[in-house]
Amino acid sequence: MAKLIDGKKIATEIQERISKGITRLEGRLPGLVAILVGDHPASLAYVSKKSEQAELVGIRGEVIRLPETVSEESLLGEIDRLNADPEIDGILVQLPLPPHISSKKVISRIDPTKDVDGFHPINMGKLLIGEGDGFMPCTPLGIKELLLHSKVDLDGAHVVIVGRSNIVGKPLAAILMQKHPNCNATVTLANSATRDLSGLCQTADVLIVAIGQPEFVRKEMVKKGAVVIDVGINRVVDESRPRGSRLVGDVAFEEVRHKASMITPVPGGVGPMTVAMLLQNTWSGYLRRQAATLAESVS
Repeated sequence: MAKLIDGKKIATEIQERISKGITRLEGRLPGLVAILVGDHPASLAYVSKKSEQAELVGIRGEVIRLPETVSEESLLGEIDRLNADPEIDGILVQLPLPPHISSKKVISRIDPTKDVDGFHPINMGKLLIGEGDGFMPCTPLGIKELLLHSKVDLDGAHVVIVGRSNIVGKPLAAILMQKHPNCNATVTLANSATRDLSGLCQTADVLIVAIGQPEFVRKEMVKKGAVVIDVGINRVVDESRPRGSRLVGDVAFEEVRHKASMITPVPGGVGPMTVAMLLQNTWSGYLRRQAATLAESVS
């Protein structure tokens, strides 16, 4: 039976560490602003949770809600205003955006030093070449922290990532292949079109699944003793449940847990780490900004 990797517990420990640091501050608190365009219930709930968690650790969290009809120019103007605000350390724009607004243009408009989602091209470029002074995307960074806290040895290990998105797969591959402590893995990035995907997955010492298909990975696709990280979260019909549905990951958990050495549950695995890394990025941005301000004052 696989050991459960408790993302909720690890995330709580990280947030407590941030909170302790903030309680020692004198002067202004770190500031995080989330922009939500439209009123999609899931996006609203997710953004509200981020803001609430920020407040719990001592970060000033704010949600700016804009109508779905807002113009691209107006949204970019709001980002410019936040970029110029010295009391804001983190800016995130909840995706997806309405079709008339370019996500690429919006992400590129955010000041890279306030891009706590880690999606700005400059931060992505820094990640790829191994520079440590940018922001890493929250979900991949959270997965790295899960593996680190679980004492998974990645040095030379074969990591197979199923899913090639710009949000998870690509940046995670870049993180884990770096010649850095707790990385240095041999990474294979696979997708739904990969030939003999099942056979490839069976070669993984660490299998990370972010393909967006409920219970896609079955036990026959997993090497005995592998570490399995399930990034997916899907709602499927289940008439036996009070809500008529249940949440599952991209891995058939009940099958695979009997074959893996470690596994993340859904929910309670990767999800809480994403929020924790957002707060950690905001805290790091604050510290960098304060250090730069101090350097300017003594120069």
